[in-house]
Amino acid sequence: MEQRTYHQYCATARTLDVVGERWTLLLVRELLTGPKRFGDLQRNLRGLGTGLLAARLKHLEQQGIVRKTVLPPPARTAAYVLTAAGDELVPVVLSLAQWGMRWAMADPRDDETFEPGWAVLGLKARFDRGAATGIQAVCEFRIGDEVFHARIHDCTIETNYGPAQQPDFVLTTDYRTFRDIAASRTTLTQAVATQQAAIEGDGTLLRQLSSLFPPVEPQPRLPRLPR
Repeated sequence: MEQRTYHQYCATARTLDVVGERWTLLLVRELLTGPKRFGDLQRNLRGLGTGLLAARLKHLEQQGIVRKTVLPPPARTAAYVLTAAGDELVPVVLSLAQWGMRWAMADPRDDETFEPGWAVLGLKARFDRGAATGIQAVCEFRIGDEVFHARIHDCTIETNYGPAQQPDFVLTTDYRTFRDIAASRTTLTQAVATQQAAIEGDGTLLRQLSSLFPPVEPQPRLPRLPR
């Protein structure tokens, strides 16, 4: 597949030459929570055919954005992971998520799919570093059959797929509730109060965590003017 280019000597254009094709940044998004197998990527990116997925991964490998790896036991299977250059795209993807929550989200549509990992990144995009001063915690999120964890330390947050070792706080909920928490349609505290979510661990940490993820108020975009 021939790579398209803007033919511009500009950092923005060159970046879009690398990651601007359809599905490419969504592949990066999938790898932000850890290594993924080809089948994992295919399952999460419905509508992306096998051939195009293979082509996009090959392109990202050639550009030094992703590399192949082998998952540790007991899996021992081939997977893809971000390189150092790929990791530097994290703030780009999170900034897009922040913009989207403010200007593009609105209500979920009936034909839209959802994966809990996307909501984890939504929470990460809302993370308030200033409010996290002095807070050190490991939080585990059990959403349906999926498990993620977040480590908060020194005003930073690191999120990964899989269970945590000795979590301070465990949140258990369903897909829809977690989606609504990440999209500012409800809060952690409200979800627990209405029994849409359950917590294990330090109850005072729930109030602290709620303050670390301030809601994003959706804004209406100006309508297009008629020609």
